[in-house]
This record gives sequence, C-alpha cells and structure tokens, in this order.
Amino acid sequence: MSAPDGSPVGAERSIGQLFASATADMSALVHDEIALAKAQLKQDVKRGATSGGAFTAAGLLLLFSLPMLNFALAYGIRTWSGWNLALCFLLSFAANVLIALVLALIGVLFAKKAKKGRGPQKVAASMKETAGVLQKAKPHPRPELPEDRGAPAIEAVARSSS
Repeated sequence: MSAPDGSPVGAERSIGQLFASATADMSALVHDEIALAKAQLKQDVKRGATSGGAFTAAGLLLLFSLPMLNFALAYGIRTWSGWNLALCFLLSFAANVLIALVLALIGVLFAKKAKKGRGPQKVAASMKETAGVLQKAKPHPRPELPEDRGAPAIEAVARSSS
C-alpha cells in the first residue's frame, strides 16, 4: 500500500514533498474554482441571450404580423359580427399588441433570472473563504520522540507496514 504521492505508507515525507503536495492541491483547487466561475458565467449569459431573443421575437412579431394579421382578423371579425370595419381593425391590432406583451413579459422574466445570477460572486466568496482558512492554518507540532525510540524504531514501523 502506498500514499497518494507513491511513497510507502508510514514512511516519513520530507518538507519539500509535503510542500509540493500542498502546492499541487492548492493549484487544483484554484483551477476547479475558475472552472466553476466559467460555468456559472456561461449559464448567466445563456439566460441573458434567451431574454434578448424573447424581446426580439416580440418586436419582430409585432412589426411583421401587423399588416397581414390586421387585415385578415379585421375582415374575419366583420364577417362574423357585421360590425363597422374600423372597429374590426382596432380589435385585430389589440390582439397583436396582447401577443407582443406576453412575449415581452417572458423576456422580462428571463432578464430578471439572468440579473439574479450571482455565479461569479459565489465563487469569489468561496475563494476568499478558502484563502482565509489557509492563512489561519498552522502546522501541527510533531510530538517529541523519547530518546530510546529513535530512527531504528521508525524504520521498523516503516518496514512492517510495507
């Protein structure tokens, strides 16, 4: 059995090996937090793009559908009800405005979700917390070995566990 760095279990690791291991772990942690921030930013950008798309669809629908839909709907209402043609055109315009308002509302909802996304702030807070913990970390003092249990005892333990 061996430790994660490949050294046998129970063997003493040098300060250099411990420092290298800690540096590698810290580097991996920073890389993971950067990847998390990128993923959360990507999600916020997608929400913003969805919001923009809904606003664009609302505007285009209102712009391009007005002439054709107004004529078709107005003449349909006149045929069905026999009302004045001007009132029928006004009702067809109101229907188009209602649809555009629904699409704009969808755009507003997605814009609020994108605005509430606090992915980068969460990651920054997590990184600050990690840095605070690491700054307060102190090495554990090693217990002093009795003089009669020196290096031979440690070697015996290392040999017996490998």
